[in-house]
Amino acid sequence: MSHADDHAGTGEGTRRDFLYYATAGAGAVAGGAAVWPLINQMNPSADVQALSSIFVDISAVEVGTQLTVKWLGKPVFIRRRTPEEIEAARATAVTELPDGLSENANKPGTDAADENRSLDEAGEWLVMMGVCTHLGCVPLGDGAGEFGGWFCPCHGSHYDQSGRIRKGPAPRNLPIPVATFIDESTIKLG
Repeated sequence: MSHADDHAGTGEGTRRDFLYYATAGAGAVAGGAAVWPLINQMNPSADVQALSSIFVDISAVEVGTQLTVKWLGKPVFIRRRTPEEIEAARATAVTELPDGLSENANKPGTDAADENRSLDEAGEWLVMMGVCTHLGCVPLGDGAGEFGGWFCPCHGSHYDQSGRIRKGPAPRNLPIPVATFIDESTIKLG
């Protein structure tokens, strides 16, 4: 009787079968070890995760002034508006605006009415990304431009008291990031 006939029908594997399975298992482990770094590198780095949300103390911001903070590598304007600024922003009809959307991450899908862009119901607090939507320059504030809001010196975009584009090449309003009041003197961004 030959060696091949000994194992016929007994259900036992040969050395060759064992080597096939062992090689396939080792290949799967090696493949997984090679692919994992490629997948893991797509996760955000620790410094990015640390900056994903920040707390901003707004207790020193007086009415009619603005605080600029850096969040996710970009400036964020936090403005405490005067009653006159709020009144002027709310008097503007949405139909007069080049961009009729609010660009507000807190209230997605709403129109660009001032009530949909301010952080509080009274409209005193306005929080916006401080990056022009044309080519990414930082607009100048404190009533700059023709509409009493912000003016981008790079290409001449004018934003009103609510950060809405009114004139110039910018296609959209200044975006509103996710922001909430933690208490009377603290805003959480992100």
